[in-house]
Amino acid sequence: MSEVEILKITAMVIALAVAIIGHEIMHGWVAYKYGDMTAKSMGRLKINPLVHIDPVGTILVPAVLFFSGAPFIFGWAKPVPININTVMRNGGAKAAVAVSLAGITYNFLLAAFCAAILPFFLHPDSAVGAFMALLLYQSVLINVLLGVFNLWPIPPLDGAQALRYLAEGMHWRNFALWYDKIYPYGMLILVAVLFTPLSTYLFTPVEWIVNWLL
Repeated sequence: MSEVEILKITAMVIALAVAIIGHEIMHGWVAYKYGDMTAKSMGRLKINPLVHIDPVGTILVPAVLFFSGAPFIFGWAKPVPININTVMRNGGAKAAVAVSLAGITYNFLLAAFCAAILPFFLHPDSAVGAFMALLLYQSVLINVLLGVFNLWPIPPLDGAQALRYLAEGMHWRNFALWYDKIYPYGMLILVAVLFTPLSTYLFTPVEWIVNWLL
C-alpha cells in the first residue's frame, strides 16, 4: 500500500469518525439543553470515540464500502439515548424537532466550515499539508452525504423523526399515526430504497451541495 493510499484511508477514517460521533453527541447535547439528562448521565456527551463506536456502523459498514470500491462511504455511531418525553415536556414539539435535526445541522455546518478553509491547503508543500487537504475534502463529502441521507423522511432516520414530531405539534394526528404504523417497517423500506434506482435521485442533492460548497 502506497503512502498516498495510507493518507487517504486515514483521512477518511478520521473524517467519518468526527462526522458520525459529533452527529450523535449533538442529539444528546440539544436534548440536554431541554432538560434531558439521559445522555449526560450515561457519559455519552463525551468526545471519547470509544463510548460511541458501533461495531457494525462505525467499523464494518465503512470498511465494506471502502474495500468494495463503493462511490461513497458512510456509517453511524451508537445512538445517543434520549428521553424525548422530557424534551417535549420542557420545550414542546419544536424542541423534539430541534433534537431530531441537531445531528444533521452539525454535519452541514461542519461541511461548510471544512469547505471554507480547504482553499488554504490546496497547494500543500508537505505531507502534513497534503493530509490536511485530504481530510478537509473527505470531511466535506462525508458530512454532506450524512446530512442529506439523514434528511430522508424514512424511519428511523432523523428526517422522519423531525417530520413525526412536527406533525404532532401541528396536530396532524392522522399523519402522525400513519408514521407510527410504518415505523416498524422503516429499515426494510430504507434498504429497499438504497438498492433501487430511487436512491440515485435521493442522493442527487449531495452532488449539488458539494459542488456549491467547493
